[in-house]
Amino acid sequence: MLKFGFGVQHMVFSSLIFLYGFFSLSLLGYSLCRTQRAQNTVLLIFSLIFYAWGEPKYVLLLMFMALTSWFCALRVEAGKARRLWVAAAAVIDIALIGWFKYAGLVCSIFGEVPAFVRNIALPIGISFYTFQLLTYVVDVYRGEAQAQKSYANVLLYAALFHQCIAGPIVRYKTIDQELFSGQPRQAEWAPGVSRFCAGLAKKVLLANPCGALAESLILAERAASDPSMFAENLKALSTLSVQGAWLGIIAYALHIYLDFSAYSDMAIGMGRMIGLHYPENFNYPYISRTVTEFWRRWHISLGTFFRDYVYIPLGGSRCSAPRAVFNTFVVWALTGLWHGASWNFVLWGLWFFLFLMLERFVLKKWLEKVPVVSNLYLLLVVLVGWVIFRFSDVRLGLALVKSMFGLNGNALTSFTSQMQLESHMFLLPVAILASTPLMKTLKLRFEPLVHQRSGAGIVWDVVLYSVIPVALLLICTACLVGDSYNPFIYFQF
Repeated sequence: MLKFGFGVQHMVFSSLIFLYGFFSLSLLGYSLCRTQRAQNTVLLIFSLIFYAWGEPKYVLLLMFMALTSWFCALRVEAGKARRLWVAAAAVIDIALIGWFKYAGLVCSIFGEVPAFVRNIALPIGISFYTFQLLTYVVDVYRGEAQAQKSYANVLLYAALFHQCIAGPIVRYKTIDQELFSGQPRQAEWAPGVSRFCAGLAKKVLLANPCGALAESLILAERAASDPSMFAENLKALSTLSVQGAWLGIIAYALHIYLDFSAYSDMAIGMGRMIGLHYPENFNYPYISRTVTEFWRRWHISLGTFFRDYVYIPLGGSRCSAPRAVFNTFVVWALTGLWHGASWNFVLWGLWFFLFLMLERFVLKKWLEKVPVVSNLYLLLVVLVGWVIFRFSDVRLGLALVKSMFGLNGNALTSFTSQMQLESHMFLLPVAILASTPLMKTLKLRFEPLVHQRSGAGIVWDVVLYSVIPVALLLICTACLVGDSYNPFIYFQF
């Protein structure tokens, strides 16, 4: 379970109650249905239960936003005052996410944040389902999708528990045929179960330990965000050894990638089990050589959303150079804001904007000539970016960066950091390996060779799609029993 907001607990995919209770029952109910309409009804019921599990009152917000998008899309398709209705949908959705997510940030500009604003709890997953509903109405306006006549169908699209909470962001036009065509869906059980169990293992066996290691070295997130502990936190980060600082931020970088990509893997796997194909959301971003390439590989569904619904409508790159720079600036300021209502997220977005501009106008040709150096450059930029991302108080982030380079007069190493490194000598190489496409490449290379031999292909498939997933599920179950550290980072966005 995941604590969220003010003591709220939400169900996560890597919890025993989800694995052996909720998800198992949802599959059972779904499999008993013989028509797509009945299957969708079961999906909707379970999706609303899943969302309401930790914060039942906010399921009403989700239902209201789906209702307004459904109604506005119908008016857009009717052909009268089309721009007015698409604008109305955008204003309502943006106003609601603005109130729940950014009211405190806006108030801070003008002085002290009122108590009632500080007490606003962020509805879980609002950034994801808001963007999905916006793409639905805009695609109807563009003529790229037909408006749904059924409100329940729009609500199902927004609320699907596989990806409603933390993505990937699924566009209506890419899934409407599979979800609402009326034709039976073709379940892909073997690849779906395999993908889900691989994601579960990535989360439980790799992401969670990396997260715990990061918190032991560069502060737990709850402590880092507590203003009353600022002096203590500043001292801890300033006196951290160089080795400890690097080990902590590398562990955090591995954690945030493995954690988020694991969630996407599980969502994609669950979709395939019932014949739905969600878009890929990650493509091994840490092997990139430039910031531009990194953001083509990281959180792909978010990047393509901003490209197609913000950057290109603003003019994209097919305009004057100053205007293209401005368009990129807007996208990255919004990307930072999307991640959180804190100034460090804005700074994080602008940090990447700076390097995107440097690459475009200065560094591009040089980086193409030195592949190894360019990858090290990218990793350094991203790691410093994760420091900015990690700390809402920029002073704490600056202290950690200085410790990384020994600028606080801190020691090169320490007993604590050395012990942490030695005790995680197996975890870190495996986590790094899981962040590269090596295993996927080997599988793609050897699988055709195996299937050429009589009988070997059957054994390969049994091991790959039965033995390994079951083994991973059992190992993860054993690890989850009594484990209290099981967060999902991107649930807070």
